[in-house]
Amino acid sequence: MTFRQEPTPRDPSAPVSGTPIPETQIPETQVLQAQAPRTSAPAARAPRARATKTQAPKTRAGTTPDPRARWSPGRGTAALFVLATVACIAGLAATYFFFVRTTTGQFIDESALVEAVALSGTAGKAATKLLDWLPALCVVIASIVVIFVTILRRRWAAAGIAIAACVGANLATQILKDLLPVRPYRGVETLELNSLPSGHTTMAASAAAAVFLMVSPRWRPLAGYLGGSFAVATGVSTLINQWHRPADVVAAFLVVGAFMLPAGWLIIRTGPRWNVWDGYGEHWASARIWVALPVLTGLAAAGVAAYALLSIGPGGQEISTTSYFWAGTSLIVIAGYLATVAAVWLFGLAARRRDA
Repeated sequence: MTFRQEPTPRDPSAPVSGTPIPETQIPETQVLQAQAPRTSAPAARAPRARATKTQAPKTRAGTTPDPRARWSPGRGTAALFVLATVACIAGLAATYFFFVRTTTGQFIDESALVEAVALSGTAGKAATKLLDWLPALCVVIASIVVIFVTILRRRWAAAGIAIAACVGANLATQILKDLLPVRPYRGVETLELNSLPSGHTTMAASAAAAVFLMVSPRWRPLAGYLGGSFAVATGVSTLINQWHRPADVVAAFLVVGAFMLPAGWLIIRTGPRWNVWDGYGEHWASARIWVALPVLTGLAAAGVAAYALLSIGPGGQEISTTSYFWAGTSLIVIAGYLATVAAVWLFGLAARRRDA
């Protein structure tokens, strides 16, 4: 009995199963699956890059406060304070040389003093009362402000510096009166006794300056205007009463400036926490009106001085009755308010910004 094996349906597929084609398809799927993470790798790294970018500002923000915390007001304005102090000293020397040592200066200064007699009526009585009360007013005003600020705000160092500068300015005025030589004769009838600088004006201006230095920066525009007006009124009163010439008053302003400017810089440097300046308009006491008023008043005084001097020049009046007086008064107003505006600007520039 013979058995014959017939091919099964599997026989045609037998060689197919032995071919390497299925083997090649398997690696292809494996390659595609292996390449999938490669394409996803950059996507996974992208958030990391963005994370580093978002963390960079935090790092910079964390490092920038360190130099700002170490920064204190007045550091970049020391040269300006030195320059202003030198300008006051040079102005004092120039005032003395022109109004005391020259014929033209003596004539203008003495004429303003002589012509003040024309206003010695009601204005003279009011000026006399102001000058009589001046020492007490200066002591009371300065003491109230200094004591209030020192005790409540605990600004002990600032109080010591301001008082020392105030005392130094008044002592320097008295020393200059004694040390400066008498007025030389230049063909002008005048007293030989030296009266430069004015002691009353120095007292008023130094008291106002001490208050200006003690208050916070946002109050300084108002304090500067009120203090400058008080000093200017005192100077004009000494002229009306014929106690001092205009040059004596201007010299007193310059003496006060020479002492108070270095003192103010020391106060700003030693009090960085409270010497903070937010700019004009942040507070009603720091409004621009307190700077505009002295500027406008000074410009008006300059116009009055120009008109008064031109009226007695060629083609003008032959004999002056009050022109030199008004010119001298204008000189006092210009000098006083010019110092006020310069002080407000300089100390505002030196104070620290709140956002710095």
